[in-house]
Amino acid sequence: MPIASSDYAAPAWLIGGHAQTLYATLFRGVDFQYKYTERISTPDDDFLNLHWTKPSDAGSVSEPSRLNRVAVLTHGLEGSAQRNYMRGMAKTLVRHGWDVVAWDLRGCGEELNRTVPTYHSGKTEDLDVVVQHALSKGYDQAALVGFSLGGNMTLKYVGERGEAIDDRIQRAVAISTPVDLEASSRRISERSNWHYTQYFLRSLRETVRQKAERHPNVVDRTLMQGVRTLTDFDNAFTAPLNGFRDAQDYYRQSSSKQYLGEIAIPTLLLNAANDPFLPDECYPHEIARDHNLLTLDTPGEGGHVGFVSSEPDGAYFSEIRTADFLSQQVVAITNA
Repeated sequence: MPIASSDYAAPAWLIGGHAQTLYATLFRGVDFQYKYTERISTPDDDFLNLHWTKPSDAGSVSEPSRLNRVAVLTHGLEGSAQRNYMRGMAKTLVRHGWDVVAWDLRGCGEELNRTVPTYHSGKTEDLDVVVQHALSKGYDQAALVGFSLGGNMTLKYVGERGEAIDDRIQRAVAISTPVDLEASSRRISERSNWHYTQYFLRSLRETVRQKAERHPNVVDRTLMQGVRTLTDFDNAFTAPLNGFRDAQDYYRQSSSKQYLGEIAIPTLLLNAANDPFLPDECYPHEIARDHNLLTLDTPGEGGHVGFVSSEPDGAYFSEIRTADFLSQQVVAITNA
């Protein structure tokens, strides 16, 4: 598949990857609310919260829309379904005729999960629980959309399954995705990204506090004293709480890059060239160049989960690009 490079350009007053990242995070407003919330159980006796909405905004969550298709949205590190990038994508896809289910990774949202394990970049078993639950409602078509950490999870999920993927899952999109977790962890630990690291660690520190209160014999809160970077955090908590030897083992097993060659459905990877979180290793040009189903789109601007636009309806470029990519699925099915 030829490497794509969209002609997206950020507003003239928003210069550079950091500004484009921070503006989308701090200043965007999205006039959108999900219509239903559903809690489902996981096989290990934990729970996941799912937030639904439909083009009709009516009827029961158990009833698919007229077009009978659903998009599953997965958020990024320390995010939730309520983040503006999630609600913005949901709003755009609903306008394009999709039912949408946006889920909170375990421990995210408003309530800590019950079990010791946390969410992490490679926890595709949780994504599968959500996907299978959505498909059980009778949908004919499904698409997967992930952001950052959720993008890595989405690509890993699709690549792991290869040609054996459920034939109702027909397209996938990953946005601002660290497909090489170890390289990305090094990049975000650089001095220029210090403020992002501190932002994430503040939230993660609170999660550790709550987990230590609930599981005092397993979670050692004092280990946070030695945590200065996200790699430190992954060594102290993410890896041991999820069965990995250390952070490097976690990154090695969970990075989606090793699975990209096995992807068997049309998939879009949208990574801005000026994303401050992503090193060169996260732009898999050689893999995409030789892959008939993987499109790598690397516009020069956009930042990390930014892609700020001035569309009348408030949609950002990443949302329009995703809706357009998914609409090709509908055309192909209609013409079959």
